[in-house]
Amino acid sequence: MKKTLIMVLAGLAVSASTTVLANSAATELKGDPAKGKSLSATCAACHGADGNSTNPEWPKLAGQHESYLLKQLQNFKAGQDVEGGRYNASMAPMVAGLSNQDMADLAAYYSSQTAKQGEADQTMVELGRQIYKGGNNASGVAACAACHGPNGSGNPASKFPALAGQHAKYTAIQLEAFSKYQRANDAGQMMRNIADKMTDAEMAAVSEYISGLQNQ
Repeated sequence: MKKTLIMVLAGLAVSASTTVLANSAATELKGDPAKGKSLSATCAACHGADGNSTNPEWPKLAGQHESYLLKQLQNFKAGQDVEGGRYNASMAPMVAGLSNQDMADLAAYYSSQTAKQGEADQTMVELGRQIYKGGNNASGVAACAACHGPNGSGNPASKFPALAGQHAKYTAIQLEAFSKYQRANDAGQMMRNIADKMTDAEMAAVSEYISGLQNQ
């Protein structure tokens, strides 16, 4: 019995190591934008041919960091039952048949496109600017600019997404999902810890402010 248990645990360890190595290798893949463009035909219905979606509930992908896009596709394929995974009913079947190279190619294509600037609700911009630039010291909300940059350009090395011009509605939906722990693919619970301290008004305002930012 003891010998069998040891063998099972050893097998699990090997399997886990293989998975980690596979994921590590996947993140180092070199994407081909031309191949990604061909693959993107399926994605265009929701995200637009060039990654600039018109539906405010679906994210703009154009100009997003290649590293971040690849991570999200990998997370969607892993699913929410895997630590660091992510689930969306629409995305799950879309990524099911994609290889790691396919995902890298798609990420390379959308990253090479130009994002269109959004328009912010000017009645909410001031509060949004305050939260984005300085956070809320009273409630412990960190400034968004610390990780996403003063102009919303993000940080590709850390896989922090570019936010400038993103649909306000989509951003607000994601903040709410983080606050309710419905989305949990943020390293170290960073976004969950921040969103959990934000009020609905702050989420809405910072989302509007972000939509009007220009990534320059």
